[in-house]
Amino acid sequence: MESDVVFKIVTANGVRLRLAMQGSGPLVILCHGWPESWYSWRHQIPVIAEAGYTVVAYDVRGYGESEKPHEIEAYTLKELAADVIGIADALGFERFITIGHDWGGPIALTTALLYPERVYATGSLSVPHLTRPPLPTLDLWRAIYKDRFFYQLYFLNEGTAEAEFEADLARSLFLVYTAIDARGMKHQQQNKQGGFMGLKAADAKLLDDMTHFETFPDWFSQTDLDYLVSQFQLSGKRGPYNRYRAQNLDWEELAHLSDAKISQPAFFITGELDPVSHFVPLSTSFLEHVKKNYENLLIAKELPNVGHWTAEEAPRDVNKILLEFLARVHGCD
Repeated sequence: MESDVVFKIVTANGVRLRLAMQGSGPLVILCHGWPESWYSWRHQIPVIAEAGYTVVAYDVRGYGESEKPHEIEAYTLKELAADVIGIADALGFERFITIGHDWGGPIALTTALLYPERVYATGSLSVPHLTRPPLPTLDLWRAIYKDRFFYQLYFLNEGTAEAEFEADLARSLFLVYTAIDARGMKHQQQNKQGGFMGLKAADAKLLDDMTHFETFPDWFSQTDLDYLVSQFQLSGKRGPYNRYRAQNLDWEELAHLSDAKISQPAFFITGELDPVSHFVPLSTSFLEHVKKNYENLLIAKELPNVGHWTAEEAPRDVNKILLEFLARVHGCD
């Protein structure tokens, strides 16, 4: 039950992070993405805890009740991976499992790559492990999207991007969450309507042309929105946007991992309608495209009629896969 979650503040990698914890046993650290919160894992925490694990979902630096450094360089994947190690150290665990969604995916996976002696299994939802692109990431997006809108390039507008989102947090969060779930993606495809990428002019703003649905989807409620609004009232958007702004720094700092594969037992889950699967044109399915980047990919699943918010749109399916993965990992011990 969510009421059984215990909150704790720890200092990890020199920053204060808020943890949401439940259970006892081997440690599983859940990393969230943009624009999210520990709360994004609310359906997974009790299930994993009941299966015999210590589960920690935390507010990534820059979010919610965690510390919010101002500098862009504070949000590189190298720093965020060190935060995960710091959490494990603060809790007294030498080895653990990392799982992430959206930007939490690269956080979880990069931690596994940089600290293989600490992370013995890993996995992600929505964003898989991808090898280093041939040019810095933000330059790659500029080359691909050229004169079209791409949200990650819009986020580089310091101050302007924050002001648009923060002007009405409830509206902004509702529009973003409902734009790229299954209902929102189907609506965009049917109406060829502007969203996060490629369907509106390069000088558009993030929320331009997004549909404001009259109802909540079945996976997301007013109560959920109210809680998330309260978290972004605390944090604002600079920290979350700095993660995107730090991508070229990642390209330089992680050059030694350019061809590295995930060696640990791993899983990947995506939604059939997740826009991340379509960032770059591919000649094969997205699942086939990513499999080559893993040495021991135990599970790779695409969930039908699911958009970007995998763990929230399809919690039963995701929980079943996570429990299967954990059982297979510990069955090999």
